[in-house]
Amino acid sequence: MSNFAFNNPAFKERDPRAVATYPGGAQAGQNGQYAPPPPAGQFAAAQQAAVNANLEGMYAAPSAGAIETDRMTVEDTVWKTAGLFGILLVFAAIGWFFTLGGAAVPRTPTAVAIWPWAVGALGGFVLAMIVSFTSRKKVRPALIFAYAAFEGLFIGGISAFFEVLWPGIVLQATLATAAVVAVTLALFASGKVRASAKMTKIVMIAMLGYLLFSLLNVVLMVFNVLPANQMFGLYSAKIGPFPIGLLIGILVVFLAAYSLVMDFDQIQQGVRNGAPRQYGWLGGFGIMVTVVWLYVEILRMIAIARGNN
Repeated sequence: MSNFAFNNPAFKERDPRAVATYPGGAQAGQNGQYAPPPPAGQFAAAQQAAVNANLEGMYAAPSAGAIETDRMTVEDTVWKTAGLFGILLVFAAIGWFFTLGGAAVPRTPTAVAIWPWAVGALGGFVLAMIVSFTSRKKVRPALIFAYAAFEGLFIGGISAFFEVLWPGIVLQATLATAAVVAVTLALFASGKVRASAKMTKIVMIAMLGYLLFSLLNVVLMVFNVLPANQMFGLYSAKIGPFPIGLLIGILVVFLAAYSLVMDFDQIQQGVRNGAPRQYGWLGGFGIMVTVVWLYVEILRMIAIARGNN
């Protein structure tokens, strides 16, 4: 899987308690909620009429939702995901203003504060690890809300910093990210794209290799091993006229898009398995992790492309 967030039995194994007890629920007639009436001769007319009335009421009742069944649904997960992104956007605005020293428009690079970016990145990373590795025992929505807030500070801070250097880059990166997410979701919803075991293994190997490359790049930049004019370290190095960052970026966008496919697939699996409703927060968390990663990678790609002109 792309996200440790989905490393939970709820997304892999069917919950034997996942039975719709709400009248009219999708499983109401399939999981022992009522027994078919015996032959009419064994009941008095009044009893048979009562049974028929009960069945008619059951089929006429609205379908069970997430609240009635306390089970995970796609719709409920969508609302939870939207709520998390709402928190992220609010704190992104806060991070933007603090990064620019309270200004709404970009200023000079020397006037930019980096603490919102640093605090958001550190806090988001720590909370992501806690949520990912403790969710097998218990889902804690409060931690996921806090993660969204810290990620908002990070996104707002880094976006403001890049906007100062390359005006208009945030809008470009936002539109590109939205386009990738929309196309991926549309292809998944249409059934044309699905996660396969073989492709998932290939993607996971590629993601691990990319992680090692990124860590190596950070180490080389911290110890000033690379030339000072390479703002993004190894990403700024060139193969002929093309920066390595652009070539790698194309691959990374594909990896992130496929990670979204795996996220959507895991959410569907959780719904089919009758996962508890609270796991919708975990689904939203997983999608947020992937979308933030995608946005940052696209932001860097555009910066490298514009800096190379």
